Amino acid sequence: MTVPDTFPAMSIAQANALLTASGSLLEMETVTIRGRPTRTWKHAPPTLRDVFLAGRAHGDKVFLVLEEERVTFEGFARAALRLAAQLIADGVQKGDRVAIVMRNLPEWPVAFFGATLTGAIVTPLNAWWTGAELEYGLSDSGTKVVICDNERLARLASHLPDLPELQRIYVTRATEEPQGDPREVWLESIIGRPNSWGSIADRALPDIDLAPEDDATIFYTSGTTGRPKGALGTHRNIVSNIMASGFAATRAYLRRGVAPPVPDPQAAQKATLLSVPFFHATGCHAVLTPSLFGGAKLVLMRKWDVLEAMALIEKERVTGCGGVPTIAWQIIEHPERARFDLSSLETVSYGGAPSAPELVRQIKKVFPKAMPGNGWGMTETSATFTSHVGEDYELRPESCGPACAVCDLQVRDPDGNVLPPGTVGELYGFGPNVVKGYWNKPEATAATFIDGWVRTGDLARVDEEGFCFIIDRAKDMLIRGGENIYCVEVENALYEHPAIMDAALVGRPHRTLGEEPVAFVTLKAGMSANEDELRSFVAARLAAFKVPVAVTFSHEPLVRNANGKILKTELKKLMGV
Repeated sequence: MTVPDTFPAMSIAQANALLTASGSLLEMETVTIRGRPTRTWKHAPPTLRDVFLAGRAHGDKVFLVLEEERVTFEGFARAALRLAAQLIADGVQKGDRVAIVMRNLPEWPVAFFGATLTGAIVTPLNAWWTGAELEYGLSDSGTKVVICDNERLARLASHLPDLPELQRIYVTRATEEPQGDPREVWLESIIGRPNSWGSIADRALPDIDLAPEDDATIFYTSGTTGRPKGALGTHRNIVSNIMASGFAATRAYLRRGVAPPVPDPQAAQKATLLSVPFFHATGCHAVLTPSLFGGAKLVLMRKWDVLEAMALIEKERVTGCGGVPTIAWQIIEHPERARFDLSSLETVSYGGAPSAPELVRQIKKVFPKAMPGNGWGMTETSATFTSHVGEDYELRPESCGPACAVCDLQVRDPDGNVLPPGTVGELYGFGPNVVKGYWNKPEATAATFIDGWVRTGDLARVDEEGFCFIIDRAKDMLIRGGENIYCVEVENALYEHPAIMDAALVGRPHRTLGEEPVAFVTLKAGMSANEDELRSFVAARLAAFKVPVAVTFSHEPLVRNANGKILKTELKKLMGV
């Protein structure tokens, strides 16, 4: 792609056409996927194995940082190959499920790519889930091997007898080698500790045939039935994010009438402060995979702390941070921000939760050199589907941006008819990043995936130029700091309490988290319960982020419509929403 230094600002269509033209790095081609012609990135790495090999080529550059642990790309590669060899020795074959259940540790990417190189379907589970929720994920997926940290093992311990299909449990960060279940093995006995990975003896790449449409991952996403569903993703689904991230940044230059900068091999290494979990599609597909491929450093934190985050940005010369709007707000508003050198930041981007239009203005004010960014995607779209960066985001802060060049958006009415631009309806998406369906759930798959299009459950409008505006969620769900909370799941937990007659969960706006869950309940006659009791009751059954922050008691049954459905719009009015 050759363009003059400056030129008239381009439309979205013009920029897309130039960036994806024949011969360009971002060139598109049409391939048939599951019987449907689909635009794809012609020069994307075909599989995650190719991503792994590209990452290893970055050699002695630092890839992973956690406190005093520093892992190079070569050290990561050797540990992943060593683990892959062990998994194959354990009997793991192509298509077997290998689960990862741990917080963000250097071992997480090693587990992910080590299992991927065997041809296994990697199944990351939410590390915030309770033991019962983890048991469901392991059982539903038919996991053969689980790789977990010691904290998650403690949560799973009482559930292991009910998981007979689980053949091996690798445990990391334990103070001593596991002595309990005979299936347990200390992961460090296989790969050692992170700072020693560079000295692991080299091993050959497993001779496993992998193709773009092979099954690669199962990421669980909660459904309105209250039972999580496993979204079955392919290699192509995931690697599409690599090209999408570069495409959005380059398009921003063309939109303002400026030639994109020529890549400088001598430029300082890009670095991301990772504040979202690897077990989310965003953390794995939109951050981990492109970072490995492009040679960027990932700086991990044991838990989010805004002071520690600012210190790490300064120390590691972090160029990108964000994750969810909460992160950006906390940095911007912290009274001690000025004592840290945050000048290395080039992007402050986020997604996964509603964000106030004021946030983009504050980012530009506080970090004038940083490009604000937002976007939309879901587990079923393997993370990135729309991207919104730079001036486009500043001018349309309520939008989540236009679709990636290889993707299509449609807004449809309840009968499935496509609506004209500017009309509100249900959002549908199509592209090479849309997953195959839900693991072992044919009815749910048929209801959500229509001729290759995914029904998002979001109410939206798309303007004439292709910018998408999410209006509301058709599904009964709220998003708290990037975490999906399906209301029926929490309501069902409340209904298990013997004193509950009526229960409803609604979202209350929160400036930094986007939303927070609030419960409305009516007690049975003659029964009693208080707010702390009910919150503790839910906490014993569900992950902490799903627990209502407040419980409002009603002396009358909750208001319903003629069909008996609780009118949550009326409940929101009681909160002034």
